[in-house]
This record gives sequence, structure tokens and C-alpha cells, in this order.
Amino acid sequence: MWSNLPFDILANIFSYLSPDSLARAKSACKNWYTCAKNSASTPRHHPPWFVALPTRITGHFCYAHNPIDDSWHLLPLDFIPNPIRPIAAIGGLILLREATATTLQLAICNPFTRQFRQLPKLNVTRTNPAVGVIESNSVKFKLYVAGGMSEASTINGGGVSYEPTLEVYDSIYNNWKKIGSMPVEFAVRLTVWTPNESVYCNGVLYWITSARAYTIMGYEIGKNKWRELSVPMADRLEFAALVPRNGKLSLVGGTRNAGACIWELSEGNNWRIIEKVPQELGTRLLEGKGRWGSINTKCVCTAGAMCLYRDLESGMVIWRKCAKNDKWEWHWIEGCGSIKGMKLQNFPIKGLLLHPYLASSSVLNQ
Repeated sequence: MWSNLPFDILANIFSYLSPDSLARAKSACKNWYTCAKNSASTPRHHPPWFVALPTRITGHFCYAHNPIDDSWHLLPLDFIPNPIRPIAAIGGLILLREATATTLQLAICNPFTRQFRQLPKLNVTRTNPAVGVIESNSVKFKLYVAGGMSEASTINGGGVSYEPTLEVYDSIYNNWKKIGSMPVEFAVRLTVWTPNESVYCNGVLYWITSARAYTIMGYEIGKNKWRELSVPMADRLEFAALVPRNGKLSLVGGTRNAGACIWELSEGNNWRIIEKVPQELGTRLLEGKGRWGSINTKCVCTAGAMCLYRDLESGMVIWRKCAKNDKWEWHWIEGCGSIKGMKLQNFPIKGLLLHPYLASSSVLNQ
């Protein structure tokens, strides 16, 4: 019966498989291999995987958590030629920057298909700019680079200065374009106080400063305008992160006495609390440290899931949408202390949430 199933029906069945099950299905026969290869690029019907990469240059590897069977997997990254630092997830791909280069050089990879490609060089050489991501899927996306330090012209004895311009990369055309200028004070803040994380929501690309009191900078793409937003409890938050949720801009932050909360931006640029991290899960993540800032709390979010984490070995708090009732539920995920009986060294990580992409990407083949 299985060998006589129409191709489209079999492909639809395969779209419900987790990535590891789909990989095993590909090895069954030639017909299943062809079908699974095509269905590997269809939308997945399961939670995203948490992929942990070292924040420091400690070797070419990453760790991935499979939410289906609650297991950790080691993924070698020896196919990447140079040391890298992770920036963000783009669909099933990972956006990287070269760690040994002083100026920004971006690249993309797929840790599951072992594909890697450097992106073209920017028009303006920049050091430590803010990077923003707008994705439609793993093939169609745009990258925005704002601010940074640039090498001014040496004709008049110029030195290093802040770069008050923006550039955008379009994956369809595979090139960078300068698209406008920005206030110098915004360029300074994006360079000195802004991490790589960004959130795109309703035509605006947002970054949050890493310096207390926190503030948010927004770039209205259609109008080529910059604006600033306040942050709730800005001077009291021990950590803060912007996240997208249900098409709205949200913010996760924690204080010493009030625990961790999630705010949502409503009309009139007003923030309202929509959820609190359960006290028992927050306490478990803190491990008796008492302060969110003391454990270097980090947050990553994608459609349908949000995760608070510390390092590789410590556990994680995840808030995700349940497929059965469409409600968001809190869960605890054990950290990765060992794989197949081999004890691992604990280290700081950059966490990403992505759906493993098992098809060969045309973006990575350019």
C-alpha cells in the first residue's frame, strides 16, 4: 500500500515527521528518498529545535535539542572554514559573522545539511554594527546593517568614526545597497550598546540597548525614519530582550523582586503585561543566585515559542504554543550535560530556535 500512495499524499504525511524521523524515512527506498527530499522544504508541524552555539571561539560544533523526544544531539561544524560567531536564525538557516575579522563579514549555514556560504562584502567597511533580519523563509530574506565604526577617508587625515548610514542585503539579488542615513546619536548607540538581536514587526525593525536604563530604537522601513520607544520598568530590569509574538512587539524582562514578566506593545505605544514566568520555573533557572542579571539571562523567540536560558548545562524555561489546544504553555527543558554518556564541559552559549531545514537551499548554492 505504501509504495502505491500518490506522491502528494506521501509528501503531506512526511511533512508531519520530525527531522530525525524524516531523515530515516529518506533511507528506506528511492521513492521515499525523492519524496522526503521534496517535502523537506515544506512547513513543519512540530515545535522548533533549540540550537546552542558557543559564544566564544571554542571549536566548530553546536548542540541541538529535539523537542519531540527531549534529546540532545551534537552537530559538527567542521565544514565551516573559519571561526564564527552566531547572530540569528533565518528560517532553518543560521546567520553568522566571522570571529577573526575586525570588520563585519557575514555568512550563512545550515548545520543539518552542512552547507556554508559567505555573503558579499558590505559597501561600507564597518566594525560592530547592529544587524537586523527580516525573513519570509529560508530562501527569501533581507538583512539590515546600521551604524558601526568605519574607517574615514585618509585624504584629510581622517580617523575612525561612527557610520550614520544603513545598508540592506536582499537574498533574491544577492547584493548590498545603501538605503539612507540616520542620526549620529543613534549610530553611536547601535554600535556601543546594541546586541545583534532584532525584531521586525509591522514594518518597523527594532533593537534594544544593552545598557540600563533600557531603551528601544525603531527604524520605519517604508518611511526611512527612526524613532525611540520607552521600556517598562527600564531602570529596574536586570535583563531585557525584545521578542516577536503573534505579530506584535513584546518584551521579556526580570527584576529582583517581581520575577520575570512579558509585556506587549499596544496602541499608543503603551505596554501591558500579558504573562509572568511561573515562580517555580524562574527559581529553578536562577539556581539560588537570586538575581536575573547575575546569571546572564538570555532570551530567544520565534513563531510559537520563547525560551529563557543561561548556558549549555543549565536548564531552560520555554513558553510555547500547544498544537492540540492552541494555548501557550510553560515547560522546563534539562540542559545538555552529556551526550551518549560523554560528559560535556559547560560554557556560555548563543541559543537559536529554528525548524531544521533538510532540503538543499538555493541561497547556499549561489
